Amino acid sequence: MFGSKGASWGRASMAVLGAALLLTGCTSSSDNGDGDEPAKEPEALITQQPKGTNPFWVNPDGNAAEQVATYVKQDKTADAEEIRKIAEQPTGEWISPENPEAEARGFTEAAQKADRSALLVLYNIPHRDCGQYSSGGAADGDSYRAWIDGVAKGIGDRAATVILEPDAVLHLVDGCTQDEFHEERYDLLSGAIDTLSALKNTKVYLDAGNAGWGHPDQIFEPLQWAGIEKADGFSVNVSNFYSTAESIAYGKELSAKVNGKHFVVDTSRNGNGPYTGGKPDENWCNPPGRSLGETPTVKTADPLVDAYLWVKRPGESDGECKGGPKAGQWWVDYALKLAKASG
Repeated sequence: MFGSKGASWGRASMAVLGAALLLTGCTSSSDNGDGDEPAKEPEALITQQPKGTNPFWVNPDGNAAEQVATYVKQDKTADAEEIRKIAEQPTGEWISPENPEAEARGFTEAAQKADRSALLVLYNIPHRDCGQYSSGGAADGDSYRAWIDGVAKGIGDRAATVILEPDAVLHLVDGCTQDEFHEERYDLLSGAIDTLSALKNTKVYLDAGNAGWGHPDQIFEPLQWAGIEKADGFSVNVSNFYSTAESIAYGKELSAKVNGKHFVVDTSRNGNGPYTGGKPDENWCNPPGRSLGETPTVKTADPLVDAYLWVKRPGESDGECKGGPKAGQWWVDYALKLAKASG
């Protein structure tokens, strides 16, 4: 297995949320119900986590939150409480290609209103995912730069933590991305870091693969060429399943090669570690028997680890494999299995 592949993707409903928060200021379903939408039942409401340990924004209208509300209406209390394990944790908001400014503004304004920081994932690099389940990305370099500018304008001075381009550097190293695109990609990543790190309250973590793909010796120079020195750090295990201990060990070894940079770990689905029972090149895609990992927190096991984050949104498919829907689509059966396995 090489990259995260099948990563979450910005959904239409999230675009609507961003635009609604920007344009109409409508009340969210966690407010008093005076808006156009009916208020959720009290037992379906989603609350924020304690800011001291988990300062990231919980989206009260995400897929998991809506599933909790559905189960409550259906009197499926046990299933509602299982999905609540996902709904009440902050997860990454993957910004879509179509509405970067509106979505970034909507998410960061909602987070600011809750006195929290938004967790945003930028996944739109040209030639993304090498034609696999999450293929696509911006049409060209100029389109990407304009997209990044839109994200930055939407964030403004509000607090945000940005995970920049899962797999983008990794796929330069593993041979997945064609040589002719390498120079441009390094330039685009470096420029994105410049633009985002110039924002007053934004932290930027450039993705650096996972503990199972290869060795830090293979990626530390490409990270430097992509501008890691200008970023706050790097991310590991995005949309993957390697244990927190394995991820920290990988991250620490890599950190030593990039001037002691800090890093964050995606723990969203790594509670049971990686799946080893299938084809090695597809063990990352909707593997069975997995579990939610450690909940998001800034209280980590190592001073180099700035946070455990749920970058991947648990319950959203990795792609059309093992019976799953398209990448990024909500898959309630898989979500329930993740939640129930976590105890």
